[in-house]
Amino acid sequence: MTRLFTRLQPSEQFHISVSDIAQFLKIPEDQIVRIECWKYVLFVHRCDVGGQFISYRKLRQWLIAVAHQIQKCFTLLELLNCLREISEDYQKHSKQYNAQHHQFLSQVWFHRWYTLVPEQFQSTA
Repeated sequence: MTRLFTRLQPSEQFHISVSDIAQFLKIPEDQIVRIECWKYVLFVHRCDVGGQFISYRKLRQWLIAVAHQIQKCFTLLELLNCLREISEDYQKHSKQYNAQHHQFLSQVWFHRWYTLVPEQFQSTA
C-alpha cells in the first residue's frame, strides 16, 4: 500500500453513491444491486454481469481527495513530499490513472506551487 493510499483511506473516507458508480460505469442505476467498499477496491454487484471490481483511483472522489491533499500543503517541503507520494502511487498503479487525471492533478499542483513560491523565484519563463 502506498503512502498516498494510506493517507486518503478511501474505504473509510470516501462517500460513494450508487449514482456515482452508475455514472462511472455508464449504466442505469437500477443495474446496480449493491456496492461494497473493500479496503483496496469497490465491489459492485450488478444485475446484468454479476460482480465487478473498481479501483478507487479511477473515481472522481480519488482525484478530489488528492487535489485536496495538494491544497493542504502550506510549505514547499510539504508540497514536494506530496508530489513524491503522488508520483510513487502513479508509478506503481499507472494503469489506474489516465491522461486527464495527470493533467488535472498537475494543474492543481502547479497552482499550489505558484501560491507558495515567492515571486522573486518565479522566472520570467
